[in-house]
Amino acid sequence: MAFEAFVVFAEMRTGSNFLESNLNALPGVTCHGEAFNTWLIGDHSRSEILGITQAARDENPMRLVHAIRRAEGLNGFRYFHNHDPRVLSPVLADKRIGKVILTRNPVEAFVSRQTAKATGYWRALDAEGTQVRAKITFDPEWFARYTEGLLAFQRQLSHALQTTGQAAYWLDYEDLFDLDVLNGLAAFLGTESRLEGFDQTLKKQNPEPLSERVENFAEMQAALAGWDRFDLSRLPNFEPRRGPAVPSWLAASGAPLLYLPIAGGPVPALRRWLRDLGDVPPQKGFTARTLKEWLAANPGRRSFTVLRHPLARAHATYCERIAPGGPAAHDELRRVLSREYGFDAGADPADEAAHRANLLSFLRFVRANLGGQTAQRIDPAWAGQATTLQGFSAWAMPDLVLREEDLPVDLPRLAAHTGRSSPPLAETDPHAPRLAAILDDELQEAARAAYLRDYELLGFGELRPPTTP
Repeated sequence: MAFEAFVVFAEMRTGSNFLESNLNALPGVTCHGEAFNTWLIGDHSRSEILGITQAARDENPMRLVHAIRRAEGLNGFRYFHNHDPRVLSPVLADKRIGKVILTRNPVEAFVSRQTAKATGYWRALDAEGTQVRAKITFDPEWFARYTEGLLAFQRQLSHALQTTGQAAYWLDYEDLFDLDVLNGLAAFLGTESRLEGFDQTLKKQNPEPLSERVENFAEMQAALAGWDRFDLSRLPNFEPRRGPAVPSWLAASGAPLLYLPIAGGPVPALRRWLRDLGDVPPQKGFTARTLKEWLAANPGRRSFTVLRHPLARAHATYCERIAPGGPAAHDELRRVLSREYGFDAGADPADEAAHRANLLSFLRFVRANLGGQTAQRIDPAWAGQATTLQGFSAWAMPDLVLREEDLPVDLPRLAAHTGRSSPPLAETDPHAPRLAAILDDELQEAARAAYLRDYELLGFGELRPPTTP
């Protein structure tokens, strides 16, 4: 059955603004905001919706429901548990109104709500809004009351849908960053329109884990010890899922050895090592079919990848791509870095102080970029290594995950598995000496902030500069 309208049941800080902005990016679809918020109509900038003022709505809210249904295209609104209760039962019972239910981990929503109250930033429309930070104090009693209200409302929604034989489209906060899921919602609502990309009007706020956003985090953990549904130790991940990049994989000639490169790592040195191991350049340019054929033809194969310390990797990427005078393909990014992160595009490349300051600017950008707070795409060269490893699993997980600093020991063992002697390994990071010259606590902390998932999931610690003989 085609819907005449839709309603998004949500709560504050569940991502409903982001969902609305993407719904409004669909041609022919309009979401009118918090149409039945008792303190406003739509949002703070509006005085009416479809010609109906807030006073007229308050006198008879069903007039606005009918106007939304009759409006051109597919129209809808967001409804929170504390909005005008007079419309809830009629809307829930009406099968011509599509139901979308958006939820979020209550702890994260609660902390996000308290943070927004503390900072005054309820929506981030620019880089400034994404940089505001504040820690909140967790109040267990207040949280208990807050959560009970949410659960009671969800039980009410579920019961109404069950008793009327309706199906809703359920979304979790994390689903909002999956384009296929949002296009599935478009299909559910009955519109032919589809999104080609996310609306970038709103920027994600506060991507840090809860431990960095709550002053009394240990007390919060103790208070919620019996509420294990909240998964407090989970690390936020706003990076899009990455494909396995199969064409970049390299197979040693005449040896059952497959290298799965991670961009930004010691790829050139490993490519030369594979060439010298097989006396000819390694096989590359795999497709799904040719990779499957190679895997089948090489039983007992070993596949491996190499991790580089996140700070060293970010520095190498900065030197090769982002530094002043770098490839023209990154000119636009340099302009963004200059405008929003204090990057000096005219700095002298030989000036170590400027080099350090610009690297720090780049790390701050990477933190925002991986946290979904920028409009720029995530480049594989600075994407999280943990996310890249997960992407490999679509075709072949590496059975060896090596570390750059351990290659002099590990590569000879790997070569011995193929029955060959290991050729000499070329210098893996020519930029390491320059990083060692500027390395300090601020850079270490900036790298950890940008790549927290890599540090936590892959066990990285502080970067130690290379020792000289």
